[in-house]
Amino acid sequence: MKALAIITTTTFSLGILAIGAPDKKGAYATAKDAQEDPDFALQGEFEGSYTQSEGTVSKVGIQVIALGNGKFRAVGFEGGLPGAGWDKGKRSQSEANKVVDGSVTFTEEEGKATGVLKGDSFTIKSPGGKSLGTLKRMNRKSPTLGMKPPKGAIELFNGESLEHWKKGARKTNDGLLMEGVNSTRNDFKNFTLHIEFKLPYMPKARGQGRANSGMYLLGTETQMLDSFGLSGESNECGGLYKWKRPDVNMCYPPLRWQTYDVEFQAASGGNPPVMSVRHNGVTIHDKVKLRKNSTQGGLQLQNHSNPVRYRNIWLLEKS
Repeated sequence: MKALAIITTTTFSLGILAIGAPDKKGAYATAKDAQEDPDFALQGEFEGSYTQSEGTVSKVGIQVIALGNGKFRAVGFEGGLPGAGWDKGKRSQSEANKVVDGSVTFTEEEGKATGVLKGDSFTIKSPGGKSLGTLKRMNRKSPTLGMKPPKGAIELFNGESLEHWKKGARKTNDGLLMEGVNSTRNDFKNFTLHIEFKLPYMPKARGQGRANSGMYLLGTETQMLDSFGLSGESNECGGLYKWKRPDVNMCYPPLRWQTYDVEFQAASGGNPPVMSVRHNGVTIHDKVKLRKNSTQGGLQLQNHSNPVRYRNIWLLEKS
């Protein structure tokens, strides 16, 4: 981006106590536990407008990613956040370390501007310190979050019964489906599917080790992974694993509820399966012809021993 050398600063409350701990893989399963790590409060999305050097006012989005041990990455998007204005052009990014006073300094290659994050505001400044615009923290929610199953739908998981899942499926005390042996007892052919999932906070993990899971439909995997701020590859969140990348990376920050909404047509009459997927309300795969010529199969949620959580899973069969 043209004006996103970034300096972020924050003040941490002295009253926050260590109320949770990561598991052996460094994963925090709840936002309450993640407050133990002060970096968790810094990550997130910011959006607003700023004035460029030539006087043009431009909308911009910024994603701040926690990388563990006081390290951060900032990614800038001209036009707004992914799925909310970004023109899918060049992204700018830089990494930095938090210093003793709690600030984090990011410097863009061109070094034309700085930015200051305080609380929920992110102010972009000129090299001379003049404010060029203020971005606000965005806590986006999927427009399909909490969508109720339509008449005739099968409630695969509603927080109570595990009757639709094979032996070994588990749920938490507060009614969330856990990672593990999660395969449906029955097979399906043509359907509409809704699923809500929450990825754990694993700031020190990288790549496929960062909150890994996946949604298998008749043998085709749509990846689930903490890919917040990444480029959106075929092995990242929303990708059809290792062969088709999502049209846009719509992954939210970890420990936010996210949604996949799927239209699936099984193979029939010599025609391959066809699938469309919306991630957090944005189409990332539109009527894609799949490679695996499956005519029937179940839903499987992949287990990589990361504390991914699922809820509100329903499926409406179609003729």
